[in-house]
Amino acid sequence: MMRYSDAELEKLLNETESDLAERKETWQGDAPDKGRQAVCAFANDLPDHGRPGVLFVGAKDDGSPSRLSITDDLLRTLADIKTDGQILPPPTLLVEKRILEGTEMAVVTVQPADAPPVRYRGRIWIRLGPRRGIATAQDERILNEKRRHRDLPFDLQPIPSSAVTDLNRRLFEEDYLPAAFAPDILAANDRSYEERLAACRMIAAADQPTPTMLGMLVLGVRPEDYIGGDYIQFLRIGGSKLSDPILDSKRVSGPLASLLRELDVVLAAYVQTRVDPTAGPVEKRASNYPLPALQQLVRNAVMHRTYEATNAPVRITWFNDRVEILSPGGPFGRVTIENFGQPGVVDYRNRNLAEAMRVLGFVQRFGVGLAIARQQLTNNGNPPLELLPAQNHVLVTLRPAP
Repeated sequence: MMRYSDAELEKLLNETESDLAERKETWQGDAPDKGRQAVCAFANDLPDHGRPGVLFVGAKDDGSPSRLSITDDLLRTLADIKTDGQILPPPTLLVEKRILEGTEMAVVTVQPADAPPVRYRGRIWIRLGPRRGIATAQDERILNEKRRHRDLPFDLQPIPSSAVTDLNRRLFEEDYLPAAFAPDILAANDRSYEERLAACRMIAAADQPTPTMLGMLVLGVRPEDYIGGDYIQFLRIGGSKLSDPILDSKRVSGPLASLLRELDVVLAAYVQTRVDPTAGPVEKRASNYPLPALQQLVRNAVMHRTYEATNAPVRITWFNDRVEILSPGGPFGRVTIENFGQPGVVDYRNRNLAEAMRVLGFVQRFGVGLAIARQQLTNNGNPPLELLPAQNHVLVTLRPAP
């Protein structure tokens, strides 16, 4: 990640006409909204500078210091811009306290995105000179072209043997689009079906309507035909060993939303809730496993697993004394076997799939799935979550509440 020197930052700070700098005196009022618009615009890098943009917090419009107190709480709030799910795909940014013009300032350095366009609350923000605004259809086409000529992550690679007819158009237009775009953007939309698919990264480009891996995972009519491991295998074992009798077996498949919703039904069927009417004025209910914890862990497995060079599914094995979730693919990026599961240590093998899960409502905020699952287990009285990462898989084990 490129990091500017103090001299370079001070030069940007004082170039009031630059399209690589935004200044905020405080982080109150409409500053968080305007600041996120700027982060989104820097990530899109429409002028194609290939350099990071910088959001200065604690600076006036003319670049002079506003003498804002730069606290740890403010720095954490600024860091949350990356993970709060409002900017998709999540921007790559660095938050620092720097001494500029002899005064403390918060500096948010935003790297140009590898896979634009980037959206804030469903809108594509861009910057040309000091102007910040919403991208036109032509701007959006330019951003899509920029994405085509860069190295693509696996979930954006096209599937040469597939065609746009392998995608479910009704699912895209009735479910995905209304969730992905603000209503006013949809109302003013004059783009073709292929252009809208390309804007959502479901096909390679409007003039190359080949479904991407993302498009097939999210909208595929029969995604398993092209991505062999795109299903979840569920087993209910009547004992504590794999050799014990199989009481139930289900293979859950289909486009992303229907796969996860069908699996929710399967999991709910095996969660046992007991009622204690003598616990107090209000009867007390407790489950062997909290359903929200199971949902978070399975969705994490679907989001972070590898789909490349494997036909292995996510496996859920429900024993009498535990539930095991096995996900193909080990730790990725800055997540290692040693730091796996530690708070704040997050990386994304399938960042565009993560964005789609956020759009569809299966992820509320990035990087908190494990924390939510752990809290749910603690509240329900279950033993701590057991994590066993390896080079080519991750095994998660839940134990029932006593």
